[in-house]
Amino acid sequence: MPDFLHDGSLAREIAWLLSATGFAIAMSATPGPNNVMVASSGATYGFARTVPHLLGVSAGFAVMVAAVALGAGEILHAHPVIHEALKWVGAAYLLWLAWRIASAHPDAKGSNAAGTARAKRRGRPLNVLEAALFQWVNPKAWVIALGAVATYTTTGGAVVGEALLLALIFFIVCIPSTALWTAIGAGTARLLRTERALRIFNLVMAALLVASLATLFVEI
Repeated sequence: MPDFLHDGSLAREIAWLLSATGFAIAMSATPGPNNVMVASSGATYGFARTVPHLLGVSAGFAVMVAAVALGAGEILHAHPVIHEALKWVGAAYLLWLAWRIASAHPDAKGSNAAGTARAKRRGRPLNVLEAALFQWVNPKAWVIALGAVATYTTTGGAVVGEALLLALIFFIVCIPSTALWTAIGAGTARLLRTERALRIFNLVMAALLVASLATLFVEI
């Protein structure tokens, strides 16, 4: 692991930044609970109303990476019961979110004004704080954060500086990645013009979210 903060080598700095950024892009853009949720939110509530959700994901995960680098990961290794509890809390929360997605009432293009107003009153997208807090019970987020910290921080190095820079990289990368998935969901809504079609799309998204629970017991 390069200790670029100590040796001052420009080549090492560039190599580290490119490698860390590539890892962040690969991990942020691939399917997972966050991307499934913003895609469903984009389809149900539209891109603009999902912006707080995707910003919460980006900020929350960046904070999580920094916290893991500064000691949260060591606490989990030292106290496995906490880790186990987080797994079950995460499973319960993901199931609740899957139910919320499956039962959402989409704003279909063919709905009349009164029907659209009723649908919007029955549900809302996650806000910034809710999306940020979700990262702490998101199984994929833990896998990525622990892997990133293990790979891109230096034992005995400038941990604070490395942690903050790594968190910044993930924050910058997560915004366009989640925005893309939100746009995919919103674009799907334009193609699925009936409420029934959108409900089926949300049911598929909910099923994918439930399927992601397997990572709680396979990867963590």
